Amino acid sequence: MDDKRQVVIAGAGVAGLTAALAFAERGYPVQVFEQAQRLEAVGAGIQLSPNATRILRQLGMLDRLLPAAVRPEAVVLKDARTLRELARVPLGQAAEERWGAPYLVAHRADLQSALTAHVAESPNIQLVKGARVSGFATGDHGVTATLETDGETDGKIFQSQGFLLVGADGVWSSVRAVVDRARGGPSRSRFSGELAWRTTVTADSDAGQAFAAIGAADCVTTFLHPGFHLVAYPVSKGDAFNLVAFTKGERLAEGWSGRADPVILTNAMSGTAAALARLVEMAGPWLTWPLHTVDQKQHWTTPTGIALIGDAAHAMTPFAAQGAAMAIEDAATLAGVIADFPADPKQGLAIWENLRRPRVEKVIRRGALNRLAWHAWGPVALARNLVLAARPAEKLAADLDWLYGWEQPKIVRR
Repeated sequence: MDDKRQVVIAGAGVAGLTAALAFAERGYPVQVFEQAQRLEAVGAGIQLSPNATRILRQLGMLDRLLPAAVRPEAVVLKDARTLRELARVPLGQAAEERWGAPYLVAHRADLQSALTAHVAESPNIQLVKGARVSGFATGDHGVTATLETDGETDGKIFQSQGFLLVGADGVWSSVRAVVDRARGGPSRSRFSGELAWRTTVTADSDAGQAFAAIGAADCVTTFLHPGFHLVAYPVSKGDAFNLVAFTKGERLAEGWSGRADPVILTNAMSGTAAALARLVEMAGPWLTWPLHTVDQKQHWTTPTGIALIGDAAHAMTPFAAQGAAMAIEDAATLAGVIADFPADPKQGLAIWENLRRPRVEKVIRRGALNRLAWHAWGPVALARNLVLAARPAEKLAADLDWLYGWEQPKIVRR
């Protein structure tokens, strides 16, 4: 591969594979290094709003995902105490007509499989598993990444050179850690104080039927409560439901599949409707993971040819359901801007970061507002309910035009 045009990507998750496809589509040779020996999808369900599926369609891989995905008919907000519907945002065909692309929910493994299959067909992409970026050097030659292969006795060290290194290796990014150590700043993510509890139940199970009785089997349903909120939606062609609850909690070991005392979740649900409490009990056991964020004061790029995307750059709490979408947007926009400035990648990286920061920060603020509203209690909860009741579905959808209707901006040179 041509080192002067090669892109080196650390991480083969949603961000890394999307970036690989976006760069390869523009003619760049790409090497993707993933530290895991097998590509296993962390997490469970995933929401892909139109701003994300529009990009996946442009990359030619949306058709691979559609057979396994579900197009929910609406986002429904319900009171966890009474199960009364508070608001409904129409999706389905209405979403595609309004925002020009579908709103999908899917199992993360299905998205990962679709991306991996598309990558395998690209002659411009080489995917190497079992290799971790442990360091890098920069200079006139570009970026030389040092990689370590997995294995206690047969581990090897080798190098890969390119003009750009993309850190797409998640919230616990090794690329970000190396960059921040070089700057003398903090590299670790920060625990948000929130725990996420997740499980998946089959639609024909007792738990699946219990959810269908109190939720909307063809919608994204969010149950609101002062101590927690729970989001549920269909995945795997509708054969299963993904459930994820959010509570306050103590820090756990870093990772996606931990365990915590279920009493934390039970106590947070005090006063919940009996049918919802039974669902949570039946749906267990619940896997738990700590929600970590990344300090937004840190830079996402360096003048020496390094860019962080997705959770490596701006891990956020999931209360706007935009983590995957922001990673996909990052990947597509980075490839687009770099391609627009082939002779000056340094300028391209600066433009890209300045372009992305305001949007990502707005999404983070929206997530914080959602959490505040969903966990409201007393007079604040009453006011929230009155506001939601007074806003018709059309207005609720219009409030999301800036988010779901986003399209990749065109760079105008002066």
